[in-house]
Amino acid sequence: MEIFKIQINNYRLLKDFSIDLEDELSLVIGKNNTGKTSLLLVLDKFLNHPEKFTFDDFNIEFKQELKLIIESNENINEVDYRQYGIKLRLFIKYDEHDDLSNLSRVMMDLNPDNNVVVLGFEYALHYADYERIRKDFNDFQAKEIQKKVINNGYQVKSTYQFIKQHLKYFKLRKYSFEYDISSKQVIEFKYIDLETEKISIKEIINFKFISARRDVTNKDIDKTLSGQTSRIYEKSETSEDQSKAIEEFKDTLGDTDIDLSRIYSTLFEDIVEKVKIFGGIKESESEIEIISTLQHRELLKGNTTVVYRHDEDNKLPEFYNGLGYMNLISMIFEIEILVQEFKGDNDKKPSDINLLFIEEPEAHTHPQMQYVFIKNIKNLLKDGIKRQDGENRKLQYIISTHSAHIVADSNFDDIKYLKKEDTNNVIAKNLKDLKRQYDTDSPQYQFLKQYLTISRAEIFFADKAILIEGDTERILLPTIMRKIDIEEKRRIEGIVEVEQCLPLLSQNISIIEVGAYSQIFEKFIDFLGIKTLVITDLDAIDENGVKCEVANGNDYSNSALSYFFNSPTLDELKSYNLRNKLFKKINGIWINNHEGKLCIVYQVNENEYNARSFEDAFIHINRDFIRPQKENFQGLKNRVLFENGNLCAYVLADECIKKKTHFALDILFHSNGEFSNWQIPQYIKEGLLWLKAD
Repeated sequence: MEIFKIQINNYRLLKDFSIDLEDELSLVIGKNNTGKTSLLLVLDKFLNHPEKFTFDDFNIEFKQELKLIIESNENINEVDYRQYGIKLRLFIKYDEHDDLSNLSRVMMDLNPDNNVVVLGFEYALHYADYERIRKDFNDFQAKEIQKKVINNGYQVKSTYQFIKQHLKYFKLRKYSFEYDISSKQVIEFKYIDLETEKISIKEIINFKFISARRDVTNKDIDKTLSGQTSRIYEKSETSEDQSKAIEEFKDTLGDTDIDLSRIYSTLFEDIVEKVKIFGGIKESESEIEIISTLQHRELLKGNTTVVYRHDEDNKLPEFYNGLGYMNLISMIFEIEILVQEFKGDNDKKPSDINLLFIEEPEAHTHPQMQYVFIKNIKNLLKDGIKRQDGENRKLQYIISTHSAHIVADSNFDDIKYLKKEDTNNVIAKNLKDLKRQYDTDSPQYQFLKQYLTISRAEIFFADKAILIEGDTERILLPTIMRKIDIEEKRRIEGIVEVEQCLPLLSQNISIIEVGAYSQIFEKFIDFLGIKTLVITDLDAIDENGVKCEVANGNDYSNSALSYFFNSPTLDELKSYNLRNKLFKKINGIWINNHEGKLCIVYQVNENEYNARSFEDAFIHINRDFIRPQKENFQGLKNRVLFENGNLCAYVLADECIKKKTHFALDILFHSNGEFSNWQIPQYIKEGLLWLKAD
């Protein structure tokens, strides 16, 4: 039995949100402010703390809807009214091996082919309360107008302020809805009201979480780990071996009680005598003793200390170690505590579904430790909720992260990618759905999967991406972006009412090397839905398929250009402007669209010359930068050719560049402080300026 889907409406950024869960681990990823923490909180509020909802939990668009229906002069009739509020739907599937004694109470369909139960939770404004709140609002409005008449300076309270003060009209409801297995739709008007029927779901679902805001510090007074050991002891189910150890522990404490009581009689002799002086009605009535009553559970709370074994002779306090190690160990301890809580007491069965949420395990940990965590977490939790009395339950767990290192070492099929559709709504995508899109070309999918998980997982957390061909662009691009930021700042200084975009280097942009394979990434680019710039080369060839100067070419060898531009001619590519290079995917095909989020740039005609590659594009417009210091350029050979003004940049790039990466480093090394002594090739500059804009 497991939860396979969660749907959420109107909770913060989760306006109309749905996420699929795996049967074990679901790794929820996404950049900051994409709803990862909101997913945790809405589960906790509905399943554990329903009284904690506030006005600020409402989605912004939902607040506006609520405002309109409350302010409206027209009353909605009960038939047309829909419940306004925050909603959670948990989709549960079961099979013939599951114990259905708890779930049977909430089943709506006994069809053996329908093995789905949908539990619904709402913090909503029901129709009767909708009528009441509108009446109260009319009274409120009249009073506010009257106050304004009496006091002209009075600031009238807003509708939002009114709603904040009248959240009492929003009520928590719990339902079991009928599910149509053929259409895979929830039938909202067929349900069991769990509150009315007094049906508890505690035996069905148990939800716990480990917050990113953990208590671990490495201050001298910190004893977080030591405190957790006593909690582990309190929660742990006792095995036969542990029972023997506990009995020995208790016997030892009994002997210690006798010894300590003798010592206490001396330690507290004075205070005992002072109490005795006050006497009582009869002799010895106020005579007291202070004895030792060590309790095996209480003793562990303040008297166990976690230490690090430095060597044979040295055991150091827990706070002597790094915060990352403490955080990792604390998480393991906390997981053990929660697993023991999931098991429950011996006289009560564990819940049917046990869901654990671990938020941002990467906090305070370095990359290697993050790899260790994600590699071992499945093994740590593989036994699920297993008790010695034979009661076993599966453990489902969600891990949220924005660590590229954790993603890089994760199973692709476990990953759920959260992204903002707009400023007010988030969607979740399954990365394993990409596999279906690559069904016609499985090797491409394997290449993409290996490449992303090993090398470039940071793209999942980017707002924008740049796909480049190789080392030259990788070395130079950050500097080119910095140069554009400097130039743009100067350009707009003193210009009135010009809104400056955030500098390129201040934006969350991921730069990914893809070689000549950007077309392999096209489905992934579409999947991410982020603004993406592809910087590639024109790669002109002659009639024999040999590379040549663009002016002498009649074709090109760049398969990415052929793919995205739908096999244009070389002359067509040369004629395109920036608007012709913007694309949007419609019905599975990349179509030229000026509102598209994909831009593909390559060398263009600049100063009456069309380059073939970055190197000849740079040389053509920067001869005056290279020639005076050509002897100091380590990446050049045949330097004397730069003195021949009749040679084109293509020949100079082909004959004079010894190693492209060294040439790129030469450019950086010989740049002045503000990179103003050389120019950026036009195709790269116009592409980056497009990317820079919101």
